[in-house]
Amino acid sequence: MKNWLYLAVAIVAEVMATSALKSSDGFTRLWPSLLVIAGYITAFFFLSLTLRTIPVGIAYAIWSGAGVVLISLAGWLLFGQRLDAPALLGMFLIVSGVLVLNLFSKASAH
Repeated sequence: MKNWLYLAVAIVAEVMATSALKSSDGFTRLWPSLLVIAGYITAFFFLSLTLRTIPVGIAYAIWSGAGVVLISLAGWLLFGQRLDAPALLGMFLIVSGVLVLNLFSKASAH
């Protein structure tokens, strides 16, 4: 079960780092830049721990899919970016794809 916790930490760290990337203003602002670096190091470290037990394709699909959806929501909440109907549909399809992989695929680590 801790492998899923590692994956959750990797996702949250990646979303935090990507959110800070916008605030870093091209790495010209110190604290957001440090958050970007620390976040990505943390994300890749915990993703690597996840890959000990979860197949790479499944782990990456979940990591990237959840990251896309969460960073889109963060952009909407934090930066006032619009999410139109096609964006929402795309996020729904990403989440649906991750669920199909996890619930029905024999490649998934059940």
